Amino acid sequence: MSAAPEFSLILTLADAAQGRAVAVEADAEARARIAQRLALITVDHFVVTAEIRTVAGGIGAKGAVDAAIVQPCAATGLPVPATLSEPFDLRFLRDIDAPVDADEEIEISSEDCDLLPLEGDRMDLGEAAVQTLSLALDPFPRHPDADRILAEKGVLSEDAAGPFAALAKLRGKPGN
Repeated sequence: MSAAPEFSLILTLADAAQGRAVAVEADAEARARIAQRLALITVDHFVVTAEIRTVAGGIGAKGAVDAAIVQPCAATGLPVPATLSEPFDLRFLRDIDAPVDADEEIEISSEDCDLLPLEGDRMDLGEAAVQTLSLALDPFPRHPDADRILAEKGVLSEDAAGPFAALAKLRGKPGN
């Protein structure tokens, strides 16, 4: 059994049939769970807005995730704040997880990347929003003082430690 989602927002085919605008902000508890899941220092703001509609075979959701987060610097662990606004256009469809023959070659278009399974007549827009945020995060955030702090601790920069750094130091020395 899988764990409960950090931020759940269940919508149904009935919601989509009427066409529905959704705007939901995660509370402090949900933001803390999202931060823990995504290895963030904090999630200070997390809002999902979307227009929900029916599409062939399921539900369409088009909108954005807006968030204010703090990530740890990849080099120093220092806090790196960021504000993100990530648009999405998702389709929750039936039979998306239909079994495929192991020998069958599958082509995936860019549109297929936005397809998610519809569970019965329900979809969890909140979980999709958390996944959208996770994909929008900087994979290697850097604090503005990271280079200075690392240099003070004796860590060489990429330029100083690169494969030609030793040769560059020899340039201009007598006998060369």
